[in-house]
Amino acid sequence: MSAPRPGFAALGVPIDLCAGLTASGIVDPFPIQSAVIPDALAARDVRGRAPTGSGKTLAFGLPLVARMRPGGHRHPTALVLAPTRELADQIATEIRPFARRRGHDTVAIYGGVAYGPQQRRLDAGAELVVACPGRLEDLISSGHVSLDDVDLVVVDEADRMADMGFVPAVKRIVQRTNADRQVLLFSATFDKAISALATTIQRDPVVHEIGDQRPDVTAARHVFWQVASTDRAATTADTITALGSTIVFCRTRHGADRLAKQLGRLGTTAVALHGGRSQAQRDRALRSFVRGEVEALIATDVAARGVHITGVEAVVHFDPPEDGTAYIHRSGRTARAGATGVVVSLVDPSATRSARRLQQSIGIQSDITPVRLLDLGARTARAKRPVTVSDESRPVAPHRRVDRRSTAPSSPDRRRRPTHRQRRRTTVR
Repeated sequence: MSAPRPGFAALGVPIDLCAGLTASGIVDPFPIQSAVIPDALAARDVRGRAPTGSGKTLAFGLPLVARMRPGGHRHPTALVLAPTRELADQIATEIRPFARRRGHDTVAIYGGVAYGPQQRRLDAGAELVVACPGRLEDLISSGHVSLDDVDLVVVDEADRMADMGFVPAVKRIVQRTNADRQVLLFSATFDKAISALATTIQRDPVVHEIGDQRPDVTAARHVFWQVASTDRAATTADTITALGSTIVFCRTRHGADRLAKQLGRLGTTAVALHGGRSQAQRDRALRSFVRGEVEALIATDVAARGVHITGVEAVVHFDPPEDGTAYIHRSGRTARAGATGVVVSLVDPSATRSARRLQQSIGIQSDITPVRLLDLGARTARAKRPVTVSDESRPVAPHRRVDRRSTAPSSPDRRRRPTHRQRRRTTVR
């Protein structure tokens, strides 16, 4: 029998921060936390590979808070770089309560919102900046922030940074920080681009790798249905009804908006999430999905890696993913943290060969069949899981969720399904 993992105090986390963890219901460290925290607290550069949802936010967040120095007017002392607005906001939300225990302020910096509130937090002396590269460089250029005093740097989801073309900006930003900086870099994969970035910005890093290099796709059940384009919206609506909280992926922003409207007309509540919406609209969309006010989140690939949502029952590939990597990242929104989930791919009859090549590239064997909703509902009958936006387990206030009453397949009167849904109480943890 393996020895139990040490608690956070045994890893060197200060007592006051351990008290904050306990108050949040976080007791046992995840593997990435046990591996990274001691080295990070010892001021070592760390290169960590861990899948999304593995707990890496606290793996770097706790040492960051423990070692953070007081800041001054427009001079933060700690910086976390994130590829998307949603991820930056989530990281700031996760770390902020611990920073407050030390008297430190935290500000999230990203585009799509007004500059004023972010500038005022920087003027007031926020020590920790969690930022997307583009907006941060704007504020540096305008003189609203200096990174000269930053000696703690985290680069999160470096592989996504590379995918989005942010690597040059990341290098420029890190070079502006204190020469005696500590750099923690996290990525789901270590390819040549990430290794080259790490070599540029880190010094003799300790390397910790948790889990497989390739995300595990076997935790979810994968089904491939042959569906004509004219039937995809109705099939998606029925799938959402059968399974519960679902993220549906579309190729384009226009397609996501159109599908959300189509689902509404079919009696399924849905909101769209994509880069064409303002930050306020994106925040509202996420909140409504997490609170159970809508059944489905209709997203472009910006949400495949930029949003961490737990408790999602299913993922639907309404439009096919670009490649096997995109399929894995999309599908990873369900079956997280030891839970199960269902991944449904809608395959146009003309795209059967492409779907089979996709299966081969990711090691999945699944027949491409006609729609089998009754079979799907019978296999997935279980208590609904709570939905939360975070990669850590922590208590969240109770909220209302939609009651999915029907698991029946499509029928001729499908469009006359009542749009008013009963609601029930549930608790998110």
